[in-house]
Amino acid sequence: MNAAFEQVSAQSISVQTDDGRSVRFDLKDYNRIDHGYAATIHKAQGMTVDRAHVLATPGMDAHGSYVALSRHRDGMELHYGRDDFANPVQLTRTLSRDRAKDMASDYERVDPAQRYAERRGISFRERVAEIVRKVVPEKLRGMFDGLRSPGDAPGPDGGRRPERESPERETSGTGAERREPEAPERKVAEDPEKELRRVRTRALVRHARAADAIFEAQEMGGVASPEQVKELQEARRVFEDVRPHGSHDAEAAYRKNPELAHEAGSGRVNRAVRALQLETELRIDPSRRADRFVEHWQKLDQTSLRQYQAGDISGYKATRSAMGEMAKSLERDPQLESILANRKRELGIAFESGRRLGHELAFAHGIDLGRGRGIGI
Repeated sequence: MNAAFEQVSAQSISVQTDDGRSVRFDLKDYNRIDHGYAATIHKAQGMTVDRAHVLATPGMDAHGSYVALSRHRDGMELHYGRDDFANPVQLTRTLSRDRAKDMASDYERVDPAQRYAERRGISFRERVAEIVRKVVPEKLRGMFDGLRSPGDAPGPDGGRRPERESPERETSGTGAERREPEAPERKVAEDPEKELRRVRTRALVRHARAADAIFEAQEMGGVASPEQVKELQEARRVFEDVRPHGSHDAEAAYRKNPELAHEAGSGRVNRAVRALQLETELRIDPSRRADRFVEHWQKLDQTSLRQYQAGDISGYKATRSAMGEMAKSLERDPQLESILANRKRELGIAFESGRRLGHELAFAHGIDLGRGRGIGI
């Protein structure tokens, strides 16, 4: 059973258990309690501890899971939230996948070669299965039952698709053709992962269209209509159902580059998927997010100085405006603001002013806080 702290004092601790009960106990009876320290999986590589508690997140994969679940000597407990994983099956699938955090393969890619092949009845997955049948021992071939070779796919009229030209079928000088014997037709096995990618891609495109419509309304100096707000909220819900935190990470990417929303909304999802992947990594690793903020801030600061010295006033104003937007964004991200509080000197803040960090940045650099580019809903 797990418990969440409700109140801690020098004499006692109150916790709430999973079933809703509130339990209070005296520290003189439980005096073996000490502070626990959390670390990211990246920071924990090479570390060994007596006991470990691992919080599973949607961004994990097999490599990260192995690192996290092998840091202990005596014992380890795995925790996860139902808001991230609907059931243990989803948890297992995420922690055992063998690719990067927010895999680009989680979505359908616009791959001209693959589309060209599939229009002609060539499926990469089925082709691999066909090849493996030739090299895998007979006793192991049962795992490929239910998959059929490309030539067995039904044609538009429901019949068997005409065979493609190949080295095994040649036309003789008399016009007669030498054909391979037709293989018996097999039933097509459903591919749940492929269907999930298709559904996830549709959700990404729908959400991008809704976000892009609101961005366009803002560009025209207006506000989103009630219909646009309703569509965005529904698109967020659908996206979250198939990809936890999907709408949050996508909107973070679109705020930085609104063109991505327009691209993804028109079906060109490749760049948006890569940006979403980066936002996921930044979200689950706050220290990396802080590093990226500091690096980008310093780059803009140096750029604005060069523009001013070169007399590029319009460029200088645009860069300073971008810095104001960054400072403003900290108001929406208290976690990042808290981490950056210890890195003020790297951000060009020489002394404490008592202000919140965003206002401190504006004050130290003599810039106006931006309005904050966002969907605002």
